[in-house]
Amino acid sequence: MTAAATRAVAAAVAALRDGEVVAFPTETVYGLGADARNPAAVRKIYALKGRPPGHPLIVHLASADALDAWAADVPPVARRLADRFWPGPLTLVLPRAPGVPDEVTGGQASVGLRVPSHPVAHALLAAFGGGVAAPSANRYGRVSPTRAAHVREEFGAAVPRVLDGGDCDVGLESTIVACLGDAPLLLRPGHVSHAELESVAGPVRRAAAGEGPR
Repeated sequence: MTAAATRAVAAAVAALRDGEVVAFPTETVYGLGADARNPAAVRKIYALKGRPPGHPLIVHLASADALDAWAADVPPVARRLADRFWPGPLTLVLPRAPGVPDEVTGGQASVGLRVPSHPVAHALLAAFGGGVAAPSANRYGRVSPTRAAHVREEFGAAVPRVLDGGDCDVGLESTIVACLGDAPLLLRPGHVSHAELESVAGPVRRAAAGEGPR
């Protein structure tokens, strides 16, 4: 990254530690992030988006090494999927570890985790040293942003800290797979295809309407 980009990341890290919300790029879409261990900061995301409070958020991590800090159990199939597709556009839903705030999980017993591949996201997460809860950086029900300009147009001065990482490569939300039972359950299709998942995990069942965690 350039010196200016490095300074911008450092300022965003400081804002996260102060309990503020920052927008940052991933390879999928831009996210609206807050310190996932800070319930008050996470509530700001819901307020900004107008998002129903029972809708869980995905926690973004710098690497798979942080999995055990957020998940109470990581089955072998989840490790294989992480080894193959992280960093990348795959979210794994796992049993939540003690201490993960309800604001992140929507009060559920599971938590969504992923390691993004965008270099700006990685720099932010590595420098922050913790998990960042981040849904897409748009108001609830609107189109997910794939450029920093989209975020600024959506939120204006309400989100003053927007890291510009250019256009998102994928432009589609991450694939979500729950690893909570006997076999993986595909909750949301995305860039990582069903066939790719099964090449690593074996049979992956597609969730029926209303099945699995929210």
